[in-house]
Amino acid sequence: YYVCRLSLNMVKKSIVEEGIFTETELGIIGSVLFFTYAVGKLTNGFLADRSNINRFMSTGLLVTALVNLCLGFIHSFVLFAILWGISGWFQSMGAASCVVGLSRWFDDKKRGSFYGFWSASHNIGEALTFIVIASIVGALGWRCGFLGAGMIGLVGVLIVWRFFYDTPQSKGLPAVNVPKAEVHVPDTADFNRAQKAVLRNPAIWILALSSAFMYISRYAVNSWGVFYLEAQKGYDTLDASFIISISSICGIIGTMFSGVISDKLFGGRRNMPALIFGLMNVAALCLFLLVPGVHFWLDIVAMILFGSGIGVLLCFLGGLMAVDIAPRNASGAALGIVGIASYIGAGVQDIMSGLLIEGNKQMVNGVEVYDFTAINWFWIGAALLSVILTLFVWNASKKSK
Repeated sequence: YYVCRLSLNMVKKSIVEEGIFTETELGIIGSVLFFTYAVGKLTNGFLADRSNINRFMSTGLLVTALVNLCLGFIHSFVLFAILWGISGWFQSMGAASCVVGLSRWFDDKKRGSFYGFWSASHNIGEALTFIVIASIVGALGWRCGFLGAGMIGLVGVLIVWRFFYDTPQSKGLPAVNVPKAEVHVPDTADFNRAQKAVLRNPAIWILALSSAFMYISRYAVNSWGVFYLEAQKGYDTLDASFIISISSICGIIGTMFSGVISDKLFGGRRNMPALIFGLMNVAALCLFLLVPGVHFWLDIVAMILFGSGIGVLLCFLGGLMAVDIAPRNASGAALGIVGIASYIGAGVQDIMSGLLIEGNKQMVNGVEVYDFTAINWFWIGAALLSVILTLFVWNASKKSK
């Protein structure tokens, strides 16, 4: 899913250089995916609670892979934006299916650990994109980058269809241990009651807003990090992609062990590690953006800190903390609320970043020169606001159940 979602980020500079789209147009195109993904996260989160998640997830991945296969042949801004928006809608079926699967397969005492391992998928997909797709683009051009992403997506469809089971019972296994009140098979009234409880829970909405600001900083680097390093520091595409890929690789470690650490060291509470790694995210962005000059190893250190911090925050703010305080049969709804806020934030970031980058561009002796001062503070400020909002849900619990 992530390779198909991030493919555009690897080809932005090439598309601008060929005069196909401007920076602002690319920002708008990127935001279209985020906005359709945001709405899809909400609606598909509610639908996933009631669906066969094998069919649900494989359908979404199939459509987004097919869209990628088409994009390399399209030069129309409107058509490109429409197809990218369609991809965003079907992209939103992936995470919802996975979170519902985690709730169906693992009980409360184990969910944090398995959620952390699952969250590594974000960073594995990002690393594959920044390394594999960037290599394809460097060797064969940006059109083949979309083709490569689409082919990887089709392989993913086969994996999901063959190995992703809807419930333990569908594989002939007993249901996971659940509280006695939830032993019966939920009916429509149960789903409605649980999902309404999620909608009325203010802690989930605060977490959603905190995640939205975290996603601004996350996608600032994911969407524009390669462009920033090329335009501001003079790296070529492969070197810039390599540096940004470090954050994805470190994010794998952060996400895989985030749930284990919180389960084992903090008794299942996510507040303290969320605060620690939120501050790490702010510090990493300051190191990456505010230190003048070209410092290859310093940029790598910044991406190590950024990737580790975002990896943990993706797990906690991006869903697990909301799922912890939501009824079991409304996990998809909780993820949907967090998801729509997160990707509205990501979409606003893409528009603002595109406008600020193009608006602060000048031609000096026939060379494009960018001033990233305003956008640097926009990205860092969003990360800091995310940390502050996290403090407002310090004692949130599963009261709504």
